[in-house]
Amino acid sequence: MKSLWNDQEAAGYKSELAQRVYTSRLLGRDKSLVLHGGGNTSVKATTRNLIGENEEILYVKGSGWDLEFIEEAGFSPVRMAHLLKLAKLEALNDPQMVNELVTNMTRASAPAPSVETILHALLPHKFVDHTHADAVLAVTNTANGEKRIAEIYGDQVVIIPYIMPGFDLARLCAELFPKHAGANTIGMVLLKHGIFSFGANARESYERMITLVDLAERYLDKQHAWSLKHADVKTPAASIAEVALLRSEISRVAGFPMVMASQRDARTAAFIARKDIATISQQGPVTPDHVIRTKRLPMPGRNVDVYAGAYRDYFAQHNAKSKEPKAILDAAPRLVLDKSIGMCTLGRSMKDAYIVADLYMHTMDVIERATLLGGFIALPAQDIFDVEYWDLEQAKLKKTGKPLMFAGEVALVTGAASGIGKACVDSLLARGAAVVGLDLHANMHKRPDFLGVRCDVTSATDITAALEAAVRTFGGLDMLVLNAGIFPGGTAISKLDDAQWRDVMKVNVDANLTLLRSCHPLLKLAPRGGRVTVIGSKNVPAPGHGAGAYSASKAALTQLARVAALEWGTDNIRVNTLHPDAVFDTGLWTAEVLTARAAHYGLSVEQYKQRNVLKTEVSSRDVAELAAELCGPLFAKTTGAQVPVDGGNERVI
Repeated sequence: MKSLWNDQEAAGYKSELAQRVYTSRLLGRDKSLVLHGGGNTSVKATTRNLIGENEEILYVKGSGWDLEFIEEAGFSPVRMAHLLKLAKLEALNDPQMVNELVTNMTRASAPAPSVETILHALLPHKFVDHTHADAVLAVTNTANGEKRIAEIYGDQVVIIPYIMPGFDLARLCAELFPKHAGANTIGMVLLKHGIFSFGANARESYERMITLVDLAERYLDKQHAWSLKHADVKTPAASIAEVALLRSEISRVAGFPMVMASQRDARTAAFIARKDIATISQQGPVTPDHVIRTKRLPMPGRNVDVYAGAYRDYFAQHNAKSKEPKAILDAAPRLVLDKSIGMCTLGRSMKDAYIVADLYMHTMDVIERATLLGGFIALPAQDIFDVEYWDLEQAKLKKTGKPLMFAGEVALVTGAASGIGKACVDSLLARGAAVVGLDLHANMHKRPDFLGVRCDVTSATDITAALEAAVRTFGGLDMLVLNAGIFPGGTAISKLDDAQWRDVMKVNVDANLTLLRSCHPLLKLAPRGGRVTVIGSKNVPAPGHGAGAYSASKAALTQLARVAALEWGTDNIRVNTLHPDAVFDTGLWTAEVLTARAAHYGLSVEQYKQRNVLKTEVSSRDVAELAAELCGPLFAKTTGAQVPVDGGNERVI
């Protein structure tokens, strides 16, 4: 491991707190040190308050901030004098401790201080760094981890036995650190938890951390436990139906829908294929910090043993026909390791699922390196339980609030790059869904909960590939918005040739039949039932001159949707249709076309846009919002409906 310190970069950070920001970001860049909000840093500084008194303040990383992106505002300023008084108490429960920390900050708008704030205050150093370095955990999480740490570091570190983060840990460190620290001490190792480094300035503390972790990496290398070699494993891939079934069953057990990211690369395949996978994958996380960062889906009333095996009943049935276990679950119901699917991680959002994936990728390295040292040993089950049901974690869960309407669900939208389709994507994302957007132009959003797929909906091959990508990315399909369509130029029936007719039918009817047929098996597995919203047209109840092909195609599509509603009700799939009219913020309506049409009726453009009973303009967003709501709980008992979105069309009324 090498230092990332750069003199030129560092020169831009003038104050001690700014320097703390800089080195914290350096630590955050290295994912083998900290992941997704893990780790902690602090600096002690003297400041003058409003009444002219000097106060010693501990600036410690605040809750919710990630070291990689932290700013000065991300550090909580807590009065040192009060922290040192708290440290002398015989006992302090965690809720009381948090209250004392928050009420003794010097900035009311600051984030809540870390639960390790008192520990940082007790350490007699200006700058303190704390990480969960993979290399150190690979050493500590072994049967003789303490002996190995002593062998690596000698008197450079003080070794602290494992104890849950919080006041008791601070008290233990306060007792042991002064007894064992010496002139050569530059750090502290918390067994099965992480490593600390200290210094008189930001650079010294940071580079001591790098030095200490580098020593652990070199030790692992000498023990032939650093460079991991993986066999090339060839296992037939599961079908998307199997992937969707797995996600559906886990969501059913959890009691709410979850998205599921799956990863099936050579590295994960080799880990899952290990002969000892049933043992090493069930021992638990490598650090309590990983328990905290993956705990998003509480299952109240279950102890840790049941929590660890929440899906055993399902997998017992799933594996009944197999002689060897097919699926292995991690200690939390967020991770599945399956030979044919890969590493599957679940969450109410893709962000949560990816956090679990990142953590377990590093967990695999730690487990395999610890195994090469003689065997991986995680925290005891009781300690994992204590962290899972920690007062502070339960308090966080209560503050989480109600999830978004479509949290944990997956939607697919066709014609997603513009107009109504693009607006549908935005409306579904805003309600918490993960969205797959199909279009001939796939350069849309760049975010973890959106997958843009270039797709010609008239190609069965393209549709198959798109559904493969959708399910392997998000785990299944809950909602389908059929929006893609074409509107040819006005042509009288007497001049409508066969080629133009077939082109319109191919896109507006045939492609949607293929999509409905292909998506049906996936929609059947939707945890809350499948939902389909079809974008029809005002031309179905009120066709216009020169729109024979378009009107007929949308009428056929509407009839197809009605039959689907009849046939799929027993599969708990509802199908509804929207009939928009005069949606002028789409690519079909250029300024020139609008001007010409308005002039034809002797109206201004604004008057033409509001040529309806309510004298209002209908936008793509108006249609999209209703399309999303049709998939929501307000319409849970509605199927086969046709709803106009046209401001009131006299011919329709």
